[in-house]
Amino acid sequence: MASPDTRQQKMSPTAARTLRSKRTGLPPARDEPAPQLLLASQLIFNIGFYAVVPFLAVTMRNDFGMGAMAIGIVLGARTFAQQGMFLFGGALADRWGARQSMITGCLVRITGFLLLAWAADFTLFLIGAVVTGIGGALFSPALQSLGGVAAERSSSKNADRAGSNAPGQNNRSSLFALLVICGEVGVVVGPLLGSFLLNTGFDTSLLAAAAVFTVMAVVFWLFLPKNAHTTKTPVELTGRVPPSDLWSCLRDKKFIGFAAFFSVNLVATNQLYFGLPVELERSGAGASSLALVFAYASVLTITLQWPIAGLMRKAGPRIALPLGFALQSLGFASLGVLAIFPPPNWLPILPALVLVTGTALGNMCVLPVAMGLVLEFAGGRPTGAYYGLLASAGGLAVVLGNTALAPLYELAYTPSATALAPWIFLSALGAITAAFIRLFIPASSVHHSLQQDLHAAQGGATPQR
Repeated sequence: MASPDTRQQKMSPTAARTLRSKRTGLPPARDEPAPQLLLASQLIFNIGFYAVVPFLAVTMRNDFGMGAMAIGIVLGARTFAQQGMFLFGGALADRWGARQSMITGCLVRITGFLLLAWAADFTLFLIGAVVTGIGGALFSPALQSLGGVAAERSSSKNADRAGSNAPGQNNRSSLFALLVICGEVGVVVGPLLGSFLLNTGFDTSLLAAAAVFTVMAVVFWLFLPKNAHTTKTPVELTGRVPPSDLWSCLRDKKFIGFAAFFSVNLVATNQLYFGLPVELERSGAGASSLALVFAYASVLTITLQWPIAGLMRKAGPRIALPLGFALQSLGFASLGVLAIFPPPNWLPILPALVLVTGTALGNMCVLPVAMGLVLEFAGGRPTGAYYGLLASAGGLAVVLGNTALAPLYELAYTPSATALAPWIFLSALGAITAAFIRLFIPASSVHHSLQQDLHAAQGGATPQR
């Protein structure tokens, strides 16, 4: 009697793909983009974005004479449009499909860049900035969803090779770690490209960024599968997965709790833009040191994200998430103590480096793990809206957090006992999240972690299939 492998060899390629999809519980590979395309997309998106947005405020102030209020409204509206629309962008990705959503997102962002190139007054700058934000809200959740499906397939293959029945939850964070690294490379390269292009005018940067997203739209049109999935629903379980619609995530109380606590990570990392300049002024290092500190943060992420992600995969989400938020809490608390005293003359940016180190290390611990856990929450349902809600919750938390922090930062411009106020507030947020976020980890991941612990306690015997 022919073995299953022999039978599969005699099948047509289409039938073989279908059989493999049933065994792995994933959509056929032909309906998924290559991981390399996803990684390249993340890199190029960030290059195009960071070649423009960091210089928007400078252009509005220097070339058009706009005040701080106008600049703040434009930048805030852009961020709110993107983060606030992530939930809707993710839902549209589930409805339209990832390919159409990502192409549409590119076209919308191109429109935003062209509006900014045409802008000569506050109204057009505001409209252009909002449109660029909406473009990001359309393609980013779709990209994350495709990354989740690719990570799920990879983890399933790894589990099969290891001879385990477990679906390999902790292996999912590998691709997300690579996405973080590629994104961070874009954060470094984008401003360098923008600085070079700025010598010929800001419009040149905008047109170059529009050209980048035009190329990406064409690449997605040609190479992104038309039926690319935003779900990992097993083929053989069709009709037996939990009932769902575009807004299933809003009825998942455990996921809402997880998103609320995880949003503290975005509040913490956002302080590199909001709180870090305050600290640099307090220490006397000045705004000129901002680029140096950001470069340090990028190098830290590029060099350490992969090994830290590997350690966190082995540790599991019950350890990785509390550890990451504890590191962020420690970083803010350490800066709070240092803020009381005058900065060291030999290295005035030392407190800022402490802040960046704690924030970055914590983010590296929690971000890839959390992105993988979204698949567990979705439980076979489309994931676009889940990733969108996670991002939108973070955007709302940043608005609320920064509103609460603004008056506290007024106390932190000079070394004094009151200067620790914003940093202790942030440290408390991190500590509370570290203590309670594990209560919202999906039960399937907790069960898998317990299986790993039992497996280790039994001497590492490989379970039989």
